[in-house]
Amino acid sequence: MSSTGDLTARARIRDAAIDLFAERGIGGATVRDIAQAAGVSSGLLRHHFGSKEGLRDACDEYAMAEIARIRAPYVEAGASNERLIYDAIRAAPLRLQSYLIRSTLDGSASGANLFQRMVDEAEQWYEKAPVKSADPRTYAAVLCALQMGMFMMRDQISVAIGEDTRQPHGHLRMLRAAVEVFSQPLLPPEQAEQAYAALDRLMSTPEES
Repeated sequence: MSSTGDLTARARIRDAAIDLFAERGIGGATVRDIAQAAGVSSGLLRHHFGSKEGLRDACDEYAMAEIARIRAPYVEAGASNERLIYDAIRAAPLRLQSYLIRSTLDGSASGANLFQRMVDEAEQWYEKAPVKSADPRTYAAVLCALQMGMFMMRDQISVAIGEDTRQPHGHLRMLRAAVEVFSQPLLPPEQAEQAYAALDRLMSTPEES
């Protein structure tokens, strides 16, 4: 892994922006703040990225591509290789996950587009997954929202479990609990079928004016 000094100016700016955007939000980090953290001038930042929005777009692309790169071997091999799962969890950088949550939820068109891309990727994963849904698109969107919810409520989870989930061990405890949630049905089959039937009836009934 390269040290900060080995990175190009463009990469240093991008990495500094990811850190500050994750910490303060997109609106809370100025061009000057980012340039100072990267050890460059504001002019050089604008030369490489044009504007803060252009920099934010570059950060979005990098974060999505890096997470996809880390996950790719595991996704391609399926859920049968424990070593790949171990490597994917160990390599997944908390800073990129924190950044993606901040970027997605900032209320901007870019954030909304980023969530759409996450749902698109989840829908592609669904096609290979051993799960069934009557509405795969909605399944993918809700799955993304549930996963993001853990990171949105890190502080509350940390208080509840008595350990900082922003630190490696607390983060792993949270992920392990998530695997338990996703791997074990919470409803017995009969109750799930009854809930499906009730929801389907409600969805097929015209709303009263």
